[in-house]
Amino acid sequence: QVQLVESGGGLVLPGDSLRLSCAASGPFKSFPMAWFRQAPGKERDFVAGITWSGLSPSYADSVKGRFTISRDNAKNMAWLEMNDLKPDDTATYYCAVRGRSYANNIRTFPADYHYWGQGTQVTVSS
Repeated sequence: QVQLVESGGGLVLPGDSLRLSCAASGPFKSFPMAWFRQAPGKERDFVAGITWSGLSPSYADSVKGRFTISRDNAKNMAWLEMNDLKPDDTATYYCAVRGRSYANNIRTFPADYHYWGQGTQVTVSS
């Protein structure tokens, strides 16, 4: 069982940066993980994912070049560095873990992930 807690969200101006954190407990280090986001009235969308080893990050086209996903298995932590934020980035952001040990492919559908945090709100507005 993996428990996840996100933090770091807030209200920022367009062009600003934020760093989201995901603190994990349980057998986090052997599982791939990802960040998703969900805006009001919309589906939960894949943002970025990373393998258990921290290699081969994958990004949604809408955030490529602006967001960076990372993890530190020794600390049971993951992060999403978000730069040049835009109003369209406004959403609740969730970290998620796929319970498939040592899987080396990144899935982009929420149904493929077994453990979720409670989410952290990011609002980008002038």
